[in-house]
Amino acid sequence: MNHIKSDVPELIQQQGGLKPDVSKQVSRHTGVAEADVYGVGSFFHLLSRSDKKLRVCTGLSCQMAGADKVLQAALDAGLPVEPCSCLAACDQPTAVLRDREVIPGVQVEEIKQTGGDWTKLKQEMSPGGKGWLGHIGPSVENDGDLAINLAGAPDWSGTALRMALTRSANHIIAIIKSSELQGRGGAGFPAHIKWQAVQSQSEPERYVVLNADEGEPGTFKDRELLMRRPDRIVEGLAIAAHAVGAKDVFLYLRGEFAYPKKSIELAIQQFRQRGLLADLRFHSHSGQGAYICGEETALLEALEGKRGMPRLKPPFPVEVGLWGKPTLIHNVETIACVPEIIKRGGDWFKNLGRTAAGTKLYCISGHVQKPGTYELPLGITLDELVESAGGYIGKLKAFCPGGASSGFLPADKRNIALDFQALAAVGSMLGSAGVIVLNDTVDMKWAVGQQLRFFEDESCGQCAPCRIGTRYLREAVNAELNGSATMHSPNLKFAEDVAWQMNEASICGLGQTASLALTSAMTYFPEDFQ
Repeated sequence: MNHIKSDVPELIQQQGGLKPDVSKQVSRHTGVAEADVYGVGSFFHLLSRSDKKLRVCTGLSCQMAGADKVLQAALDAGLPVEPCSCLAACDQPTAVLRDREVIPGVQVEEIKQTGGDWTKLKQEMSPGGKGWLGHIGPSVENDGDLAINLAGAPDWSGTALRMALTRSANHIIAIIKSSELQGRGGAGFPAHIKWQAVQSQSEPERYVVLNADEGEPGTFKDRELLMRRPDRIVEGLAIAAHAVGAKDVFLYLRGEFAYPKKSIELAIQQFRQRGLLADLRFHSHSGQGAYICGEETALLEALEGKRGMPRLKPPFPVEVGLWGKPTLIHNVETIACVPEIIKRGGDWFKNLGRTAAGTKLYCISGHVQKPGTYELPLGITLDELVESAGGYIGKLKAFCPGGASSGFLPADKRNIALDFQALAAVGSMLGSAGVIVLNDTVDMKWAVGQQLRFFEDESCGQCAPCRIGTRYLREAVNAELNGSATMHSPNLKFAEDVAWQMNEASICGLGQTASLALTSAMTYFPEDFQ
C-alpha cells in the first residue's frame, strides 16, 4: 500500500486547499506528478474552492425551506459563501457548512446577525432522529454531546463480536445469508454474496471498507447512525473483517461529517480499550467534497489518492478492489444491521420486514410535521411513514421515494410498498430510502430543476452522456421556467432521447438515473410542463 500517494488530498488540505504552488509542494513530498496533484485538488469541491468558508445547501428539502433566501442574505452580508450540494441535514433545513462543520436550521436573521463575520455563525450539530425500534438504531433517545451519546449506548460489551470470533467464517456468512440482508446503500444487493466472494479469493490480503459518503438529497440516515450508534458500526465492521479474513478496515466519511467522524473514532477507541479489536487496524479517511465518491469504485479511487471517478466493471471490488486487493464495501446502515443479526439469528431479522427482510431506516423531509429518521418494517407505505412523522403539511402532490435518483411519484402511488421490488415495478427505486414529500404548492418543473442542478454539479465528467446530458436537461428546464426557450436552445422535446443515451451509455448510476427526476415528472405531472 502506497500511503504517501494516497495522502495527496489530505496534504492539499493541510496547505489550505489548492492555492498557488501547493501542487508543486505536494508533488515534491509525494513523488506524484504535479499535474496529477492538481487534478486531484481541482476535482474535489472542498479543496478547489477553499476560500469559500460558508456553503449553503441547495438540496430540494432545503430549497423548499428557503435556502435561496439564506444564500442571498449571506451574499448581501459580504460573507465568503457559495451554494453547495446536499449536506445530509434535510430534516433540519436550511443547512449551512461552516468550513467543515454542518450547521442545521440556519435562518436569514442568523445570517444578518453575524455582521459579516462568518465565524460567528452558531455551531451546533446534534442527532435529529425521531422514531426507532432499536433493532438498528438507538433503543433510547440520546441527546447532548457525543460522550453522552456513546455512554448511553445500551450494549458496549461487544456481545455479537465475541460470539462471531468463536465461529467459523462460513458459519457467520451462513447467518447473514439466512437473514436475507440486502445492501441498504441503494442497490439492495444480497450482502452474503459479497461476503462469500471476498472470503473465497485466493489473495490472502483483503480489506473491508465502510462507505459513509452520504450525499443523496433527502438522505441522512447514516449521519444519524454514526452519531447515535457508532458502536454497532464498529462491531459490524469487526465481524465482517473476521468473516472475510481482513486485517484492515478503512472508513471513508464525507468531508462534511466532522461530528460523525469524532463519534465513530471515539467508538473505535473505546472498543480497543476493552480489548475487543485485537490486531484489527482501522484507518479513518475524510472525503473532500464529491457526491460521486458514494459510488463504490469512485470511493476506492479517492482512498487511493486519486480523483474519485468510477471504474469500469468487471472486475468488481470483491475481486480487484482497494490497491488491487479483494475488498468488501458496505454502506453504514448495512453494517449496522450485522451485530443484532449475529446475536438474534437470521430468521429473527428476516421476519421483521413486511415485504422483504428486516427493518429499514427511512429518512423523511419536506412537507411533513416531523422530518427525521424512522426505523420501520421494510415495505411500509408512504402514508404509514408520514403518520409516524406527524402527518402531512398541506395536500400531498408528489414524493421522491428514494432520494433524487428515484424521480417523482404522484399522490395516487402513496400506497405502494416502499421496498426494492414494488418501487422498481413502477419505474422508481427505494435507493437509500430518502423520502421527500411535496405538497400542492410546489411547481414540479421547479422541483425538477433543483434535482437536475444537483446532478450536473456532482457529475464527475468522465463520460460524455452524463457530463453533457445533465447540463442539457437542466438548461432545458431552466429555459422553460424563465420563458426563454427557443428552437435553438436545449429543448424538453428531446428529453427522452437524452435520457435514453444517459441511461444506456453512462458508466455509473449517477448518469443512469439523473434524468429520472425529469422524465417521471413529465409523465405524472404533464400539466406543470405545458
